[in-house]
Amino acid sequence: EIMYGVTQELPFPGKLKLRGEIAGSEADQVEQEYLAVRLATISALKQAYYELHVVHQSVDIFKRNKALLREFEESAKASYAVGRGAQQDIFRAQTEVSRVLTRLAALDQQKISLQAEINRILYRAPGAPLGVPEVPQMTPLRRPVEEFDALVDHSAPLLRAQMMGVERAQRAVKLAHREYYPDFEISAGGMREEPMGTDGYRVMLNVRVPLYYARRQSFEVRGAVASREAAFNDLQATKQELLFRIQDNVAQVHRSEELVTLLESALIPQAQLTLSAAQAGYGVAKVDFLTLLNALLTLQDNELELHMEIAAHEQAMARLEEIIGEPP
Repeated sequence: EIMYGVTQELPFPGKLKLRGEIAGSEADQVEQEYLAVRLATISALKQAYYELHVVHQSVDIFKRNKALLREFEESAKASYAVGRGAQQDIFRAQTEVSRVLTRLAALDQQKISLQAEINRILYRAPGAPLGVPEVPQMTPLRRPVEEFDALVDHSAPLLRAQMMGVERAQRAVKLAHREYYPDFEISAGGMREEPMGTDGYRVMLNVRVPLYYARRQSFEVRGAVASREAAFNDLQATKQELLFRIQDNVAQVHRSEELVTLLESALIPQAQLTLSAAQAGYGVAKVDFLTLLNALLTLQDNELELHMEIAAHEQAMARLEEIIGEPP
């Protein structure tokens, strides 16, 4: 006897469509997760770049101040030689030079680490050379805070991925309910009996009845409902977290803008004038060495803070772009 045939499974109407929709939701979710990872990578690169900018600017400031401290040391020695200054002024200047050298050593190590981090993000060798970062221009915030809430729902890839997960879980619940219904199987075949030389044919319809619906299918439904509730709770938690991060970064942007304006327009010019006046006064013995040194350190702190606030502003803008998926 020779037997041959074909068999085709036929799920209950609606099951195949739901499985396709679940697969489509899963594909959309993976796409949004990919976009979220891509934005996070870009944000990490920008933040490392701005941090490297701060390190380079700090190195320049400390090197310039080291040269000034050397000049202060020579001035203190000259004043001490003629009896107008104290010996501790010389020691204090030398101590500050040593502190600057310590800061420069720490900055060199930080620069190497940041360069390796940037190369890692760019899939380059850790020791690949990098140029000096350009001084960033502060990017203004183009949107009011009220628009960010709507952008989170429509544009944030991380939240959209969670939404796709909720949609997939909802369809999984519908599919679990469909499992209470039977599936079908249709088959057609033929048979040839060689000794008799006769042919035969058959068509069969099989029905798979879910006999254990009270246990298996009901548990599947309960599991699908629990997964849907978990996905919904994850969605709400993610949304609240993103809204908090938006408010936090917007506040950081506004704070940095105010501080940069204050530093550029008032604090740094005033500190530069104070240092110039202190240098002139120390040369004619009208200002003590401590006043001169404090004037230099105040200017140094203001200049360092300026570059740190500019970097903090741009880093916050990068984090906002990561959240909403487009320039803020």
